[in-house]
Amino acid sequence: MEKCSRIFVAGHRGLVGSAICRGLQQSGHSNLLLRTHEEFDLRDRSAVRAFFQQQQPEYVFLAAAKVGGILANNMYPADFIRDNLEIQTNVIDASYRIGVKRLLFLGSSCIYPKFAPQPIKEEYLLTGSLEPTNRAYALAKIAGIEMCWGYNRQYGTKFLAAMPTNLYGLADNFDLNTSHVLPALIRKAAVAKTNGDSSIEVWGTGTPRRELLFSDDLAEACIFLMNLPEDSFATLLNDSEPPLINIGTGEDLTIRELAELVCRIVGFEGDLKFNTSRPDGTPRKLLDVTRIQSLGWRARTSPEEGIRRVYAAVAQQFA
Repeated sequence: MEKCSRIFVAGHRGLVGSAICRGLQQSGHSNLLLRTHEEFDLRDRSAVRAFFQQQQPEYVFLAAAKVGGILANNMYPADFIRDNLEIQTNVIDASYRIGVKRLLFLGSSCIYPKFAPQPIKEEYLLTGSLEPTNRAYALAKIAGIEMCWGYNRQYGTKFLAAMPTNLYGLADNFDLNTSHVLPALIRKAAVAKTNGDSSIEVWGTGTPRRELLFSDDLAEACIFLMNLPEDSFATLLNDSEPPLINIGTGEDLTIRELAELVCRIVGFEGDLKFNTSRPDGTPRKLLDVTRIQSLGWRARTSPEEGIRRVYAAVAQQFA
């Protein structure tokens, strides 16, 4: 990407999109095409096509999505599959129609089978049943991968699907009804500390393992992939397998260890109460990151450093 290239970041106010924008701006990219949801609904096919025709983006980061934790996925499965299918279908098709040079579609590690061998390689896609609590979201993202692959094979596009592991960062969602596990734990521990509570509730048994990736590290990886030389980028696109690449750290920890780390950083000294009536979700989701590391990228932010940065940014909200 040239510094003046027209770059559309779909979902620029979300956790991933905002980090990508920061990374691009820090790298000197000055021609970012940004629209809020109020200005531009990506579920509206006519609006998406008109935007692409008018703005002619050369590169697209498709980070827009309807996302949420176990509770939200269980409560609103129709919304999750409908909204995500509409968003990605409209953006991918419009990108093809105006000749976008490269598109990066952001998915999630939940696309992989619930009991996939660990660490999870890209080729494990569609080799087993999905985790029921986020099946609708996962199927939408799998459809997006298939769409990128189909357009590459039929139309010669250069659309790549990146699957990040569990994300957290500075623009995270701390709503206990819709958030993922880490921001929920940060909020619970911070509020409990302020209120002088003796304990916080943690969903499940605490035994599942989770790999965590700081959103700014993901942004760095996305920009790295979009800037790959043509020969390196071409190795990720072929007719025999989906254009899929994992992004993660290659390390994980248990939910109990994560909760203990959060409490230590926040300064909450009470007890952890595990509510085993709540679902655990997938037992383990550790990504095999051999493919992206072989290209020259590695995550730089440890969970402790990343959580400290997030807590420092939001501590006053829960004081």
